[in-house]
Amino acid sequence: MTRFTIASFNVKNLIGPDKEFYEFQSYTPEEYAWKEDWMAQQLFSMDADIIGFQEIFEEDALRNVIAEADRIGLESNDAVLPSKSKSYRKKAIFRKLGYTPYTGAALAFAPNANDTGLPGQRRPGVAILSRFGFVGTPEIIQDLDEPLDIPLRDLTGDGAGRYRLPRLSRPILKARVPVGNRTITVFNCHLKSKLGEFITPEGADYAPESDLTNYDPVGRALGSLRSALRRMAEAWVLRREIVAELDAGHPVMVLGDFNDGEHAVSSEIISGEQPFRNYSWMLRHDAKDYNDRYSKEENVAITSAVIANRLTSAERLFVRKSLRDMVYTAAFGGVYESLDEIYLSHHFHPDNEARIGDMEYFSVFNDHLTDGSHAEAPYNKLASDHGQIMAHMHLRD
Repeated sequence: MTRFTIASFNVKNLIGPDKEFYEFQSYTPEEYAWKEDWMAQQLFSMDADIIGFQEIFEEDALRNVIAEADRIGLESNDAVLPSKSKSYRKKAIFRKLGYTPYTGAALAFAPNANDTGLPGQRRPGVAILSRFGFVGTPEIIQDLDEPLDIPLRDLTGDGAGRYRLPRLSRPILKARVPVGNRTITVFNCHLKSKLGEFITPEGADYAPESDLTNYDPVGRALGSLRSALRRMAEAWVLRREIVAELDAGHPVMVLGDFNDGEHAVSSEIISGEQPFRNYSWMLRHDAKDYNDRYSKEENVAITSAVIANRLTSAERLFVRKSLRDMVYTAAFGGVYESLDEIYLSHHFHPDNEARIGDMEYFSVFNDHLTDGSHAEAPYNKLASDHGQIMAHMHLRD
């Protein structure tokens, strides 16, 4: 049996000091030192084997954080682990206390194709850290070989234009990770945010909808619609890549910041549809009369096809197993929700008798989260505005 952990960590704008990433936003050397230390402490606490990071502006800054986590971890090992001369040195309790450094681990970084490199106009990428290394070279998915064209129809069936997506707002990083005697395909994503997309007229300095002193509720709603459409289109691109891996027989894990909850449309696109209870009740696609329904044999085949291509939220499996519905990774304006997910293919689902592994536990690191609306919980811009999540897995031999 091979045990491992896989985690997702939105770090919130990791970049070196005195570098303007968004307009008028940067870290002083003191602020950067605090952020680096906080992130390193989080990595030390998580001690995860595979981590997907979001909002990485600079690979060097991430490597510095990892090095600091190793320094903290090795210092802790010296303090808490008994020496080899002790007869109880191999007790489980001390193994759990020990930190495994990332020496020799592989790091893949996917810079954002929309990043101009200019002060105030930077755009973040994503990264994957793996203690197991990678099989082959990780793949960056952002500029599409062919633009995604989504044709639209009105209620009469006539054409109503189309939505075109030639490039994702942020890259998707795809890596094949060897774990035990298996290779797992890991996707790390950061879908389009919920912030509205507003169009700046030619010659103007800003979009009219961004002027809150002349609040335009309808225009801002349209901006939210644009964001949602982009996020769903990006989710479909990811879904296409997932299904290709599943069709090839590869176990899949998808993690990252989905920027919506598990039951939102984007998440449903990524995970795949829930199988219908009984397709034998359903009219066939080519029905000629009332009784023309799918057969019992077709019901089994259809259900199997849906399940084989469906992903399951590790959070939902944890709730089902522990009966504890208390997970959240974001807090804003009094609303607590999970925007960050780890999804597992049917290869890890407890109902699959042929599964190759199981999730034993699910950890959430969210004690640093506040929504900034309460005096007793002030907002700290240097910590992440996301909680970290980690699935504890084991593979069957």
